[in-house]
Amino acid sequence: MPYHYSYFYSKAIADDDGDMHTYNFRRGDPRMGDGGQSDAFWTRGSYRLLSRLLKGGISGSSNLYHPAHAIFRLGEKGSGLRARGQVQDFFKIRDQCLEEGTLFEDPEFPAEDSSIYFSKTPPRPIEWKRPMEIADNPELFVEGASRFDVQQGELGDCWLLAAVANLTLNRALFSQVVPDDQSFGDKYAGIFHFRFWQYGRWVDVVIDDRLPTYGGRLVFLHSSEHNEFWSALLEKAYAKLHGSYEALKGGTTCEAMEDFTGGVTEMYELNQAPPNLYRIMLKAYERSSLMGCSIEPDPNVVEAQTPEGLIKGHAYSVTKVKYVDIQTPRSSGKIPLIRIRNPWGNEAEWNGPWSDKSPEWRFIPDEEKEEIGLTFDEDGEFWMSYKDFQKHFSRLEICNLNPDSLTEEELLRSHKRKWEMSMFECEWVRGVTAGGCRNYLETFWHNPQYRITLEDPDEEDDDNKCTVIVALMQKNHRSQRKMGIECLTIGFAMYHLKDPDNLPKPLDLNFFKYNASVARSQSFINLREVSCRFKLPPGVYCIVPSTFEPNEEGEFILRVFSEHKNHMEENDEEVGLGKVDDRVVKQPEPEEEKTQDKVKEFFCKIAGEDMEIDWMELKEILDYAMRNELPGRSSSQDSIVNTILSVLCGVLCRDTPLGQTFETKKEGFSKDVCRSMVAMMDVDRSGKLGFEEFKALWVDIRHWKAVFKLYDKDDSGCLSAFELRQALNSAGYRLNNHILNILAHRYSTKNGMITFDDFMMCAVRLKTMIDIFREKDTDNTNTATFTMEEWVEKTLYS
Repeated sequence: MPYHYSYFYSKAIADDDGDMHTYNFRRGDPRMGDGGQSDAFWTRGSYRLLSRLLKGGISGSSNLYHPAHAIFRLGEKGSGLRARGQVQDFFKIRDQCLEEGTLFEDPEFPAEDSSIYFSKTPPRPIEWKRPMEIADNPELFVEGASRFDVQQGELGDCWLLAAVANLTLNRALFSQVVPDDQSFGDKYAGIFHFRFWQYGRWVDVVIDDRLPTYGGRLVFLHSSEHNEFWSALLEKAYAKLHGSYEALKGGTTCEAMEDFTGGVTEMYELNQAPPNLYRIMLKAYERSSLMGCSIEPDPNVVEAQTPEGLIKGHAYSVTKVKYVDIQTPRSSGKIPLIRIRNPWGNEAEWNGPWSDKSPEWRFIPDEEKEEIGLTFDEDGEFWMSYKDFQKHFSRLEICNLNPDSLTEEELLRSHKRKWEMSMFECEWVRGVTAGGCRNYLETFWHNPQYRITLEDPDEEDDDNKCTVIVALMQKNHRSQRKMGIECLTIGFAMYHLKDPDNLPKPLDLNFFKYNASVARSQSFINLREVSCRFKLPPGVYCIVPSTFEPNEEGEFILRVFSEHKNHMEENDEEVGLGKVDDRVVKQPEPEEEKTQDKVKEFFCKIAGEDMEIDWMELKEILDYAMRNELPGRSSSQDSIVNTILSVLCGVLCRDTPLGQTFETKKEGFSKDVCRSMVAMMDVDRSGKLGFEEFKALWVDIRHWKAVFKLYDKDDSGCLSAFELRQALNSAGYRLNNHILNILAHRYSTKNGMITFDDFMMCAVRLKTMIDIFREKDTDNTNTATFTMEEWVEKTLYS
């Protein structure tokens, strides 16, 4: 059944019967929310250096691994985020300010209206003040950080605040985001820093402490304590990360929870909740997962209040999940309860069963009340039963922490468990790996593919199945809002590989023609992340992430969480040489064999006394020799001898009337291609080719031209980049998606087409790079080592 979707806050969902349903988000929906070495080491596993050579830089990393506490500065190389100015080092800047006796003023996020709104001017004059100008005794923390320090201001970012409140419940996670090496006391210099997870990496964001105020009071996020400022500064750092405060308006609690933890989130519609949802929540709580919930908004009233005291269209935090002992006069047992908090931190609380001071609490033993920390303050926090939770709330968001978020000491101390995780980073590139969803079967198989092996079923699982959470996240969407760029509509599908050893890598068109998915995202949707939980039998599966439409470009990361270890890898070819297509390799015609001596004679006349040709002479020869044979031009029946005669007349009779008759058309091989061809065949690095080198080059050129014509079926002189993999395979090269992506970035047009000249350059560069590698890999170990001098020489000349 094909997918369908509607633009803007909509998604298409296939039910169990295969019928399609379109669900439209209403405006205000809380899901939308208001030291280096001198040697270079090269291995087949990544071919990173080949990527650098072909494009001029590293591109397309594979399985990401960053140590749990590896921190990148915002905009630093390796951070995955572009620098907006100078890369800022917190400690260096602070030391400089202390030495100079000044307070830091951030030039990258100035105290101006543009740092608040990108689409308009503030509705009233905003004054930026430092905490010492707002309170007499400013502190970063007053009696530590707690969920009650999070009070919403005028910005529609309750989704962020719900996540911040949850963050305070985990000391280790909180310290990762809010480093404890800063304060308003010792070494205060008006500078602070915070850390956020961004697409596989932790990024350190530096800010000054000037905050937006009106009438002397903070305009946005603030603490219930007038002189406590950690939460306001955290919000400012998050705003800087995304470009402005306005960029934080509207979002999902999932998004912020992920940026605070590096975890993977799930979203559940409670009216369609699985029967084991409370067990899922209990397991999530055991693993220190962060959870949030919300109610479907009223389209006519902003943040309307229900008779039970709950706020519609508002994000809440789930702060505890527990079976609580209960003793009634007639029976005893356990009841599933949930503790929830409203970020407003006031009296707006649930007033139904199990609310503050409700009669149900008299059936709970005093020691149980003490264990769960029961209080009846007007602090926005309350308890309710799971039954009422499912009835009155619309959706639940769970952020499952990645394995690095919990230390072994914490796991042992708290008897908690952690997920196993695999993560890959890639991109969809127009005409190459942006194949669209399965509706577009001819290009669907070009999408990146990932093979995952599940071996051990879950513990305490009677069905002998494995729990898997698959999460597909697109990158950098929030910071691009001011440019009018919205999220792509994304999703994924999973396929069971019954006989994986005998299937092609990557899976081809025929596989998808005759095999249905066994699991898939519930929808293609324009959110930052799409995630789903599955229960699958042990086996080998292939995950195919895609945009809804083909040729939609974007970067993404794919993460898989499982209860037991999983083995995940790219389902792609290994880079190297393969067999040349039989349709390309043809026996030379008898007439061609007879002309070899004459070709050599003519080559000698052009080459002169040194018997060599440079790139300019090579260009003359190639332009004349193939001027009527290049794709997109009419074919010629001229013999090779006549072609060479044309070359001779054009070169030897240049600047004469006879030479003008044979003047080369401006089309033909570019000077870059000709230079690269000379470098490819130039063994002695003389900048010239002898006849034997030219003859070998001529064979390669004829093969590559034959390959191009094989796939240029309409004789347009261009290939679709979707055909690049097959064309280069026919030429004898085996490439993975990372290499194909950078080739497309480097050589394709804006509409994803590759001209003959650019195809020839692809082939020349590939042959050159692989030959350089094989020259150093004399033992066929698929590794090669270069000194710095060798590396610079070979890369510059190629």
